[in-house]
Amino acid sequence: MTFRQSYSCVLLAGLAASPCGALPHTQAAQEQRQFQQDRPPWARHPETATGRSQPLPDKADDNEQEKAPDRSKIRVQVNLVNILVSVLDRRNRPAPDLPRDAFELYEESVLQKLELFEAETQRPLDLVLMVDSSLSTQIEMAEEREAAAHFIRQVLRPGDHLAVYQFDDSVTQLAGFSDDVPRLQSAVRHITEGAGTSLYDAVYLGAKALERRGSENRRVIVLVTDAGETTSRIDFQAAQKQAVLSGALLYTIVLRPVKSESGRNTAGEHALETITDVTGGAMFFPDQPTDLDAIFDRIDRELRTQYRLAYYPNPHGPANTFRRVEVRVKGEYSVRYRRGYYTGAE
Repeated sequence: MTFRQSYSCVLLAGLAASPCGALPHTQAAQEQRQFQQDRPPWARHPETATGRSQPLPDKADDNEQEKAPDRSKIRVQVNLVNILVSVLDRRNRPAPDLPRDAFELYEESVLQKLELFEAETQRPLDLVLMVDSSLSTQIEMAEEREAAAHFIRQVLRPGDHLAVYQFDDSVTQLAGFSDDVPRLQSAVRHITEGAGTSLYDAVYLGAKALERRGSENRRVIVLVTDAGETTSRIDFQAAQKQAVLSGALLYTIVLRPVKSESGRNTAGEHALETITDVTGGAMFFPDQPTDLDAIFDRIDRELRTQYRLAYYPNPHGPANTFRRVEVRVKGEYSVRYRRGYYTGAE
């Protein structure tokens, strides 16, 4: 199945007889438009594709610019930088209730003034659950489905929304952003096997879907995979950049069908480790499928004990540049946070 065919199939199924349930007409139409927009140029016009992605433009398209409201309001909103921080103690447990003065935040080595500080932020979540359905993961697929279904019920709170995708040689949306737990669980349980693994496409499109939501919610990608990479059109650099641009946290669960070093895709694991680290997420390596429930529980607890820091950068960075961020916490703690962000166009 090609990438473009995968999109067409799932959209028609969602409008007709999807096992996950039909969407209201207006919602389905909106999701279809957004889903079409999420596809990279090579997916829209496969006859011009070269097999690998070209550098992605940073500039918004003309339609987005025409729809933009007062430019001064956008500038203020973009300049306020939000950093989500996970703080863990020596036993690798979340460390709640730390005071504001325990934190220092630096941009390009310059100490910044915190305009906002929230301990255990209650800001809602937008989540993408992205499940590898390639043949190499099929031994553990039943456990994956049930653990993911349990996670959906556990993680969603009022105001949260989650979307379900599967990926093999293509990326397929099984359920759009929703708070309907039974519908989302049904989507997970209808994941089907495929060939190939489009790992970088999955990261890119998951991040793009979150970015296009346009909400002020926290953004999270939970990726379940064996870390293989065989069929992506997007390359590593484009996937990593889109993950950073979206402001999403990437939580990666790496399943290892073959436990020995020689039988694993260590290159894929290292690539995912790099993207996960720069976004402020975490990687997990379950020893067996039954460990998945505990890992999903840990992700849920961490998301509910995050700190939110926000600041106006001083000095302002040049347009279209990457700005390095560092968060320091007093005490014997380990800290995870996104390592930087891209400034917008002037």
